[in-house]
Amino acid sequence: MMRLSRRHILAGAAGLLAAGRVFPARAAEFVNVLTGGTSGVYYPLGVALSKIYSDKIPDVRTQVQATKASVENLNLLQDEKGEIAFALGDSVKLGWEGDAEAGFKQKLDKLRGIAAIYPNFIQIVASKDSGIKTLADLKGKGLSVGAPKSGTELNARAILGAAGLSYDDLGTVEYLPFGESVELIKNRQLDATLQSAGLGVASIRDLSTSLPIQMVAVPEEVTAKLGAPYVTRVIPANTYDGQSEDVTTAAVINFLVTREGVSEDLGYQMTKLLFDNLADMTAAHKAAADIKLADGPKDMPIPLHPGAEKFYKESGVI
Repeated sequence: MMRLSRRHILAGAAGLLAAGRVFPARAAEFVNVLTGGTSGVYYPLGVALSKIYSDKIPDVRTQVQATKASVENLNLLQDEKGEIAFALGDSVKLGWEGDAEAGFKQKLDKLRGIAAIYPNFIQIVASKDSGIKTLADLKGKGLSVGAPKSGTELNARAILGAAGLSYDDLGTVEYLPFGESVELIKNRQLDATLQSAGLGVASIRDLSTSLPIQMVAVPEEVTAKLGAPYVTRVIPANTYDGQSEDVTTAAVINFLVTREGVSEDLGYQMTKLLFDNLADMTAAHKAAADIKLADGPKDMPIPLHPGAEKFYKESGVI
């Protein structure tokens, strides 16, 4: 029997590699999608995005993580505990700046942009029985402002401040997720809730089918005091049961954000597949109907991820 020398074995292995017959196994990439509370808009959109990525990016495993939303998501990205996250524009800007007051202990310098997506509408809803009709009527009343230092809570502070109010003016302040806030109102233990979310958010739909509600407007002059990234928008009549008129309010653009360390190829795929599958995203929640390719890189408060930049250049957007 012929004995093969080590030199022959190595030469043979090199030949197989050259012939393309031997490939090193490619480790599966992991994508953790950071969302928000399960009763908000981030979560169903995150579930849809996770499925799209899992089905259409080879060798990728995905997971959806429910969180306290924007601020927590951005801190998790900085700590490399997620690959893509939903976050409000003002939170992204403050995270990049390292604003401690907003919940960022350091400058989040690893953040990279994927896309501007849909606007979050500041939706202030009270029970009819509370007698609240305007922002001024919130004085002395009980209001839930979202989880502490969440994107929603940052919005609440900003809106109340521009209206000449502070938490000290309220009767009680609750720091609760959307679903829990609504349960307290339904049980007559709370007067109102401020929720920063896409239109048709499940929590407010649930409340509006349970008892008579009053939507509270954010006047244009209040939004104008805040300036960018806040803009004036309208919640159309009949968005919720019992809401018979248009309601003026403020809105803030949401962003999909990734981080340094996510490969250019994965960043490219995550961006491209978002826009290639908008029908699936809109089926998950109608807020996604406002996602437009032309707006993807607009007003990004952080640097674009190289993969996202490559996609937008190929698409002719930039």
